[in-house]
Amino acid sequence: AAAGSLPGPRPDERTTAGPVRRRCRAVKAWFAQHLAALRDALRRLTAAPLNTLLSLLVVGVALTLPTAGWLALENLRQLTSDTPGVQQISIFLSLEAGKREVSDIESRLKEARVGSWRFVPRDEALKRLQASEGMAEIIASLPRNPLPDAFVITPADPQPESLEHLAKVFAGWPKVAHVQLDSAWVKRFDALLRLGRLVVMLLGALFAGALVTITFNTIRLQILAQAAEIEVARLVGATDTYIRRPLHYFGMLQGALGGLCAALLVSGGFQLLIPPVSELTRLYGASFTLQSLSAGDVARLAAIGGALGWLGARISVMMHLRRLT
Repeated sequence: AAAGSLPGPRPDERTTAGPVRRRCRAVKAWFAQHLAALRDALRRLTAAPLNTLLSLLVVGVALTLPTAGWLALENLRQLTSDTPGVQQISIFLSLEAGKREVSDIESRLKEARVGSWRFVPRDEALKRLQASEGMAEIIASLPRNPLPDAFVITPADPQPESLEHLAKVFAGWPKVAHVQLDSAWVKRFDALLRLGRLVVMLLGALFAGALVTITFNTIRLQILAQAAEIEVARLVGATDTYIRRPLHYFGMLQGALGGLCAALLVSGGFQLLIPPVSELTRLYGASFTLQSLSAGDVARLAAIGGALGWLGARISVMMHLRRLT
């Protein structure tokens, strides 16, 4: 290079700069195409607001029933886990058990790490029984306290098989007179939950098919209404991918907005149920509040709706664009 002139790019820089720029331009063009397709889909949605609103309501109702069923099962499971005496194991010690035996059981429970537990002394149990209606005179006539010390365990694993295994283990410990577990009730409740989950899954599959069908029919009408426009676009060189992209976005947006509509319907319905359910549980001596959809649940519902809408749009586009060729 001449004196005083700036050094030119090295040969390796000249060879790599071109491909990098081309890739950047390709990425920008890809984003621009998808953004244009998204704007086109939004334009199609807002072009007929009444039809769009009715379609969103239909999609929302299709997603509302399985969502409400799943949320009801989750609240029922939470209610049973929060209610005292449900899915708990009671360990009753023998009457001759003393502080040493109680400490031994406490040590065994800590080592086993079975979950949370609390110790109920025999004197405390007698006071609770004496406070019950009609029991004061009976307790006063007894010569001594007939109740044993007890431990109430809330296992970390509520599965029926795990509860029965723990009950057998506890029964083999020294100075344990009786282990109480209503395994039959636990099994019935677990079977009820499993049946409920199966019903919700079947409803979800059924209404997912309905959502795909709704989107399929909507996209079919869009294609038929714009058949001439699609033919002209093909004549000027538009690819099938370019034609499909706005329709895919249309189906995805319709499904996602329908999912948000379903979340609104479910949340509104559960908000109406919260006061009477709270009053009912209070009358039964429990403290429980219905849990509605969280922000994560709403996002997942919108994502599921968007995915199903995209699937319906894709199937419809694949089938009907071929007929126009």
